[in-house]
Amino acid sequence: MNEIMISLSHDEKTPLYQQIYEHIKGEIIDGRISCGEKLPSTRFLAGYLQVSRSTVELAYEQLVSEGYIEAKPYRGYFVCDVSDLYDLEITLEEEPKTAKKQKPEQRIDFSPNEIDLEHFAFNAWRKVNKNMLSEDSGELFRAGEGAGEPTFREAICNYLYQSRGVVCTPDRIIVGAGNEYLLMLLAQILGEGRTVAMESPTYMQAYQTFCNLGYQVCGIAMDKQGMDVAKLQQEKADIVYVMPSHQFPMGTVMPLKRRMELLKWAEAKDAYIIEDDHDSEFRYKGKPIPSLQGADKKDRVIYLGTFSRSIAPAIRVSYMVLPKHLMKVYRERCSFYASTVPRTQQMALAAFMQEGHFERHLNKMRSIYRKKHDFLMEELKKRNWVRKIYGDNAGMHVLVEVNSKFTDEELRKLALGIGIRIYPLSEYDILGEQKTEYPMILLGYGSLSEEEIKTGLEELDKIIAFF
Repeated sequence: MNEIMISLSHDEKTPLYQQIYEHIKGEIIDGRISCGEKLPSTRFLAGYLQVSRSTVELAYEQLVSEGYIEAKPYRGYFVCDVSDLYDLEITLEEEPKTAKKQKPEQRIDFSPNEIDLEHFAFNAWRKVNKNMLSEDSGELFRAGEGAGEPTFREAICNYLYQSRGVVCTPDRIIVGAGNEYLLMLLAQILGEGRTVAMESPTYMQAYQTFCNLGYQVCGIAMDKQGMDVAKLQQEKADIVYVMPSHQFPMGTVMPLKRRMELLKWAEAKDAYIIEDDHDSEFRYKGKPIPSLQGADKKDRVIYLGTFSRSIAPAIRVSYMVLPKHLMKVYRERCSFYASTVPRTQQMALAAFMQEGHFERHLNKMRSIYRKKHDFLMEELKKRNWVRKIYGDNAGMHVLVEVNSKFTDEELRKLALGIGIRIYPLSEYDILGEQKTEYPMILLGYGSLSEEEIKTGLEELDKIIAFF
């Protein structure tokens, strides 16, 4: 949660902190701010409401003392489960007209987009930030290069070559605040009137971004090897967006032969391939899959990567590797844009990588996610409602084909009714076709503990196995 709309009156006798406290308390009791939701920081809310920070702190302290919210070190303030408090208030009313209908508490979220933040390298991150600010800090607050800091781009370049086989130089890398921003920037480089071919089902944030940019988007059905190039040939696309190393949401790994077919198509059509290297860092079986960009000899591949999964979503740092001729266009058309990533953030990340913290963090998280993955797989194999599992041994989610008479959307609603959130495959299908006879759901495990995974599946047993 970023903002809370509160109408404060400076003319009332009620202190401002109490007005803030009463408003937030009412929102929590009414269910408009749900259990587990994070409140804005005291600094942000104070600035937003144009009051002193101590005023907001007083309101938060009162909410904490009464059990409506809790403070978590280094993370902020989160809403508590207040169902018992709510029931108490109802019983104290003389004649309650109607008890407000509460939404079921969302206890477990099998989100494919969440990661494990409990094991983040907080000490190392604090160390690099402290060291960075203690050395020539004044210079760091000057405007930097629009494409990103040279030191940071060099660190990214070295990492991509060593881990992903990406062939580039630092001056071909652009740093930006998220993949969506970089796609918007890319649209200005490539120009208007483009048609983008995307795998279906696909990554919806990218799909919606292309639509908002005014590009035509056509969905291409997938087979076991990824995007069907024969079907691509029938379209008039001049851009292809793919995730060859671990396709989201299907988890498909595109084999070498299909990659070569795609590169030949791009060369013949004078087209571009946008390679989103989604979840490439996390593979739990076999060797890492090299990037498609590393096999490109004709400068047709645009490579996208992000630190949101490998480090933390709040980092909001992504990068794009452009072919040489497109980098020239960028300098002519877009180099006047300031970088959307603070210079201090870039230099902290550069130090985090150069000092070896990033590599150690990745190795640690691979081990943690592998353990969660293996636990989830063992639990799924115990259940007779699981027909088939796709996309395992990589990433932070699996795709499960379910033995049920209901659609995946109906299963989602049933699960939500008992406080469990699952993700239907149909939400990602831009062709509007259900491709399998049985419903399919995404189960993410990145942010869940083994206990939460087990509890969540046991709850799903009640609605899926029963029906």
